[in-house]
Amino acid sequence: MHARPRLSTHRIRAAMVGELRGKTDAPMMECKKALTEADGDMARAEEILRVKLGGKASKASARITAEGVVATYIANGVGALVEVNSETDFVAKNDDFLALANNAARLVAEHNPADVAALLALPLDGKTLEDVRAALIGKIGENMTIRRFQRFETSAKLASYLHGSRIGVIVEFDGADEQVGKDVAMHIAAMKPVSLSSEQVPAELIEKERSVAQLKAEEDAAKAAAEGKPAQSPEILAKRLEGSVQKYLKEVSLLNQAFVKNDKLSVEQMLKAANTSVKGFAMYVVGEGIEKKQDDFAAEVAAQMAASQGA
Repeated sequence: MHARPRLSTHRIRAAMVGELRGKTDAPMMECKKALTEADGDMARAEEILRVKLGGKASKASARITAEGVVATYIANGVGALVEVNSETDFVAKNDDFLALANNAARLVAEHNPADVAALLALPLDGKTLEDVRAALIGKIGENMTIRRFQRFETSAKLASYLHGSRIGVIVEFDGADEQVGKDVAMHIAAMKPVSLSSEQVPAELIEKERSVAQLKAEEDAAKAAAEGKPAQSPEILAKRLEGSVQKYLKEVSLLNQAFVKNDKLSVEQMLKAANTSVKGFAMYVVGEGIEKKQDDFAAEVAAQMAASQGA
């Protein structure tokens, strides 16, 4: 008994591919390949796609996601800031990906999940957020991760600012003028303070700055000695180090920074004039702290050539 010959690629009609794509939402070429493999059998092609796309989502999960978006949500004194990552900037502009991020922010605000795992388990349109994420990975073929979120719940006010989709800020403040809160959020996105006040700057950052200042002082001392100049006293060196640290604290604490819309005022002075106080803020920058993969094109080509020669 002879096996049934496969339907040739040219006999897979565009209407069949369109129908399968409508049923599965899979990429066009994947639909065409599945129909060819299934000899034009629509039900069989759907099954093939489910297996293939499920495998694609599984393989994608190991790939680095350093692109993506920040999404915000604010309603009734509750706000959320979420970072959702993708492998490429191209996918970060996809409407379904953006919807995933916006839904994640809303779910954080509404349900107050304990962590990302709890967020992914929350219901969304009859599924879970994790189901939606996995299906989108299968559809697009890129890994996507929900990296982090922060939630605010307050009797004060909340303001948000998105710079494009890569920097997001939420500010908690007290004051009559809503615009002041928005201005502070925009300032934070531009100047990227690490804390509200200098007293709140993390100790490890201060020590890092002190080490940098110490190294520079030692280099200056060595240069002066080589030029025959007298060495500075320990007291003067100590003052220089402390001065460098204090300068750093002013540069990275929100209240001490020069306000971007009027650099003759500090943020603290601007807030005082507007009878407003900032209670806290959060800022996410897409991919911050993630080590991006650096592709070695020459090595990749060499590997492909070696594989073809060994085949």
